[in-house]
Amino acid sequence: MNNPKELHGRNFPTAGQDALNASRPSLYGGDDSSYELAFTDSDFLLHPDLRPVRMQLELLKPEMVQREEGVESTIVVFGSARILPADESQARLRVAMDLPDGPERDLAVRQAQRQVDMSRYYEEARAFSALVTNNSAKLDNPIYVVTGGGPGVMEAGNRGAHEVGGKSIGLNIVLPHEQEPNPYITPKLCFQFHYFALRKMHFLMRSVALVCFPGGFGTLDELFETLTLIQTGKCRKRPVLLFGREFWTKLINFDYLVETGMISPQDLGLFHYVETADEAWATLQKVYGLGQPDADIACGW
Repeated sequence: MNNPKELHGRNFPTAGQDALNASRPSLYGGDDSSYELAFTDSDFLLHPDLRPVRMQLELLKPEMVQREEGVESTIVVFGSARILPADESQARLRVAMDLPDGPERDLAVRQAQRQVDMSRYYEEARAFSALVTNNSAKLDNPIYVVTGGGPGVMEAGNRGAHEVGGKSIGLNIVLPHEQEPNPYITPKLCFQFHYFALRKMHFLMRSVALVCFPGGFGTLDELFETLTLIQTGKCRKRPVLLFGREFWTKLINFDYLVETGMISPQDLGLFHYVETADEAWATLQKVYGLGQPDADIACGW
């Protein structure tokens, strides 16, 4: 052995090399054969008995990529996929107002006006994400925005980071109807999930805060799961900011939950209402001391 480097060389072929070698035509290569390598056999990997392995892979892949990309701290932005940007909602209102007079026009105008009213949350999510990305860029441990990767508020979160030249994360999920990631996610940090549970775990594994905009069943599911984990001590306490006091207090009577003994009065301190991106960022600055000389964030489970 003349080359000392050979002392540290691989003893065995890589899995990729063997997969390539095994792809050559074979006498036992038919559909009724079990000769294919286990880790290249999609039928085998999709078998119901392999669910634990698939769940492990879905935990590992985003974990490994984010670690390689230096993502240690995130802020989760939740909210409706149905909330539109301000310019798009205004355009829809103009179309509705141009319809002939009658009940259909009245309904279309009401719906379009509601979209215009809700579009402020898109713009606040966009502005908030830009604030987070810009203001944390110089930290030793920058904070990255993570969303569900879809349209609406999720798009706004990724868009705000993209527009200031920062990275952001999208955790998309396969749904029965067509769903594509929004175009503002950092490609290396755009993931696709099969299991809701693993996706929700990745939302929180690196999060230092949850910022929740108005939304439907999915948003409520993610919000209450986070609040439950904090309330029960299954994860460390972190700021939970609800954008839009009027929306949330009309939707959920938190005081009635206290009145009936379903939650404790101190549980109302698990979240805070905010109205603007600046207010949300100022709240996080106060909690974590961001903007101070030695400020930094470390998190994780």
